[in-house]
Amino acid sequence: MSSEEQLLTVVTAAVRTAANLVTRPATTPTTMPELAAALAANDDAVSAALRPVLIGALPGSQWTSDEHGSGPMPDGDWWVVDPVGGNMNAVQGMPDWNIGVSLVRDGRPVLAVLHMPVAGETFTAIAGQGATADGVPLKVSAKTDLTLALTGTGQARPGREADRADRAGVAVAAMMRNALYVRASVPVGHQLAQVAAGRMDVHWQFDNLRSHIAPVLIVQESGGVVTDFDGKPWAVTSDGYLAAAPGVHAAALDVLRAVR
Repeated sequence: MSSEEQLLTVVTAAVRTAANLVTRPATTPTTMPELAAALAANDDAVSAALRPVLIGALPGSQWTSDEHGSGPMPDGDWWVVDPVGGNMNAVQGMPDWNIGVSLVRDGRPVLAVLHMPVAGETFTAIAGQGATADGVPLKVSAKTDLTLALTGTGQARPGREADRADRAGVAVAAMMRNALYVRASVPVGHQLAQVAAGRMDVHWQFDNLRSHIAPVLIVQESGGVVTDFDGKPWAVTSDGYLAAAPGVHAAALDVLRAVR
């Protein structure tokens, strides 16, 4: 077993255990302080459980749980953790939430785990070795017609900036005119996992946050094409990205390039 495979085994077990710490408040928050406290409680509990295990499994590695961080990363081994992707959903009692972990080495993703506790699925990937869901190899959709494609996007980070909202709306409308279906939801990791599994065909984001690294690697290792909106290969430093099955990527890129 390679060192990456050993790490993946440790991370997968730790993530599954940490998921049991995510809770829903006794009453749904109705004020911003209540909501912030509930979100922080989940993030803090998961981070406290994962951090010592991950750092201990790879001596000398470093940690970041700033899921809204973006841009270049320092050299070395970094555990990039999204403690509760879709935390708002968990707090509200909805099933779409996950825990995501990636290992980034010198700015490049090495491995990824995305665990969806309610769905009972764990997606994993090692760079260059493929991706699986609970041990079953993943493969993206074989579709070649965008008009038959299930597509999606979501709000990668909170915000009400008018220009960002307008751009997102224009892109959704454009894709609705060209694809079979458009889903706008969070967390982003859920949609990317569906692309990796061939259940959805396209996902795009005008943001490229560190919390996306794990599911993007899973899509790539499932045979998906992930680029920026100029068609260049995705990188941690890309401004945004399109992740899609190879047969519909070019058509989807044409739609989004015109409205980005």
